[in-house]
Amino acid sequence: MKIGTASVLLGAWTKVSSNPCSILDVGAGTGILALMMGQRTSAQIIHAIEVEPDAYEQCFENLEHAPFNEGRLFCFHVDFRAFVVEMDQQYDLIISNPPFFSETTASPDPKRDQARREVSLPYGDLLHGVSFLLSPQGYFNTIIPYKEHLRFIELAEEEGLYPSRLTYVKGTPTTDVKMVLMEFSFFKISTLSN
Repeated sequence: MKIGTASVLLGAWTKVSSNPCSILDVGAGTGILALMMGQRTSAQIIHAIEVEPDAYEQCFENLEHAPFNEGRLFCFHVDFRAFVVEMDQQYDLIISNPPFFSETTASPDPKRDQARREVSLPYGDLLHGVSFLLSPQGYFNTIIPYKEHLRFIELAEEEGLYPSRLTYVKGTPTTDVKMVLMEFSFFKISTLSN
């Protein structure tokens, strides 16, 4: 799997100043977000979840061979919905670059579709799981296409998650906004920060 710009942006944008003790990367792909969190934090638990078999193998290898792993990073080969039911751990930080195409148009590559189309992990299922796994003081960080971000915020609020920080991303200064970096918590605030 390739490493996308969205994941790199999300990994760099995510605040880690709260020193999270436990981190979860949902839909890990190659494991880039888990690896970035491993480099940027001293968290003792960094779990990654990946359902696609080839991506899971790549993620597992990448995490296993990271020089800073020291037993902190581990990848699970499981569907997120099953993970939510089975896991009794809460996380201080959950990070996800979720599938982002809700359209029904498919590409010729089923693996690419699974990684990119919302049908493999609908936003509602993602947010429902996050609401169970996120610690009361924790944060959930994600990146969503601009055209989907208001619907995503509505779905998040149905799960008791509220935006605390938004950053709008353009390809160039003269193009339209393409993506939105978003941070959520269980606390409703009156003014969002960038």
